[in-house]
Amino acid sequence: MHISDLINYEFIIRVAAAVAFGFCIGLEREITNKYAGLRTHIMVALGACIFTLISIYGFPTFADGDNVIVTQATGIRDTGRVAAQVVTGIGFIGAGTVLRNGPMVLGLTTASTLWIAASIGMACGAGMYDIAFAGTTLAILTLVIIRVFERNVLSSSTKRMRMMKISIICANDDVSKVQDFIIGKFQDITEFKKRLLSAEGNITKISCIIGSTHKKPVVAINKIFADLKEAESVSIEEYNE
Repeated sequence: MHISDLINYEFIIRVAAAVAFGFCIGLEREITNKYAGLRTHIMVALGACIFTLISIYGFPTFADGDNVIVTQATGIRDTGRVAAQVVTGIGFIGAGTVLRNGPMVLGLTTASTLWIAASIGMACGAGMYDIAFAGTTLAILTLVIIRVFERNVLSSSTKRMRMMKISIICANDDVSKVQDFIIGKFQDITEFKKRLLSAEGNITKISCIIGSTHKKPVVAINKIFADLKEAESVSIEEYNE
């Protein structure tokens, strides 16, 4: 028996295709600095492909190539049972990419790309290259085009809002001016607080939490407070509940 008799080149092509398509989706996630990038998407697509190959061809009692065998003892065997578990099993990996950051939930898009990568790997395992190619292309186009659309058309969406905590040090006599300035410049204000800092009672710290949809909220808020002469110091940080 030659080694060529032990290697099914069609399987190698399917596995290689799964790796290539997984690379394409993972590259988009890697470029955008997401937690799950190249290696994760490649491994998900590769694993799904291998499970699909095993499900279809790994149990000769149940299947012969693409034909389902019917036996008198058990009837028709389900050759897709192993592959079907990939759909639910990938949820464990996807859940690991979802993070909660204060009022926001992050990572849902990356979790969905892992789910898509698994489906593309399964398509490669089944030899459905057209579906795998179309799925990869549409997934990448959706990620890129919708991102551009959100930045240019939905820039003020509340889904993009980040909560920022602002702390201002000012003289006690300027508290009302600082308060009016904040109310006049910002709309989404919560937890507005004032506290005396010095024993003499002439220094006050004002703190509040505001919502910002700007891509660089710290820079944007700093520019706004540059016009506030009454503030002795201003600190800005992202607020996480």
